[in-house]
Amino acid sequence: MSETDQSKPHSLPRRAVLKGAGLTAGAGLLAGIGTPAKAAPTGAIWSKDYWARKGDVKLNLWRKRIGAPRPGEAALPIVFLVHGSSNSTRSSYDLTVPGKGEYSLMNVLARYGYDVWTMDHDGYGYSGSSGNNSDIASGVEDLKAAMPVVLKETGQQKAHFYGTSSGGIRAAAYAQVQPERVGRLILCAFTYKGDGAAEIERRRKRIDDLRANTRRKRDADMIRSIFTRDGHPNAYDPAVAEAVIAGEMKFGDTIPTGTYLDMAANLPIVDPKKVLSPTLMLRGEFDGNSTNEDLLDFYRQLPNGDRQFVILPQTSHSPGYGKNRQLLYYAIHNFLAAPAPTAA
Repeated sequence: MSETDQSKPHSLPRRAVLKGAGLTAGAGLLAGIGTPAKAAPTGAIWSKDYWARKGDVKLNLWRKRIGAPRPGEAALPIVFLVHGSSNSTRSSYDLTVPGKGEYSLMNVLARYGYDVWTMDHDGYGYSGSSGNNSDIASGVEDLKAAMPVVLKETGQQKAHFYGTSSGGIRAAAYAQVQPERVGRLILCAFTYKGDGAAEIERRRKRIDDLRANTRRKRDADMIRSIFTRDGHPNAYDPAVAEAVIAGEMKFGDTIPTGTYLDMAANLPIVDPKKVLSPTLMLRGEFDGNSTNEDLLDFYRQLPNGDRQFVILPQTSHSPGYGKNRQLLYYAIHNFLAAPAPTAA
């Protein structure tokens, strides 16, 4: 357990964000403006490790919020962050980039007043490995194993979920099978069918290799390629890739193949008609893992009228690592803080 005293969250003038927000097909960013859930808490950020079990596999959970929990206090709303294919969760959502400002989404959300949880999936980071390829179905089982720990520690019955890239597929697939545990759902850098997406086409050329191996090479060069593959390397500060490399190499230079294989051979995995939660879909303008057409096809089939589709300008596949990550923070905050609609 650790305590840190962090600077205030990034903010941008509302007008500056909305000017380039690329909003389409929904109420969008305007839905939550001026309606925070409550005043953000102040104080030091508290953090703690927890452990869940999926059979014989120990899964590491990581939690951050303002101040340690105290008996009798009002519960904070929970946000659970689901990581993607190539990096473990702390490099994804709790990254430190010395001298470059805030890159920890966990810190940002904690300062907004949320109880923020995340986990390393089977075969990633601090979690153990079952020896499987940690595909989307395995990730859903990980989340099923993690949620009883979250509910026990918080006394609550559900959480908001945010997933990026294949983490969005994991989160949406989990929302299909345990909708009663999911509040609001944010799918960032999501892929539905993958048709016409340059990165998905590259993965489809590797299907045989991905099927033949439960783990794939993920060395420093591969991590750097995440920041260049969409053709807009200037969307990121080069120091970010190096910080991710420093955080990941201690776990070795291989990671599970399952989500890459699923995205190459098994899409679509999520049925939008079965995702019942209010949903925000976010994509970077230059994201090569999807197209607008692919994601709008998914979006139009969502049954809940409380839904938004937002394009983040001057942003590639990984908005949380980008120079324009404040746009991501703004969109997330306003969606989570949106007032509940009154029934017509």
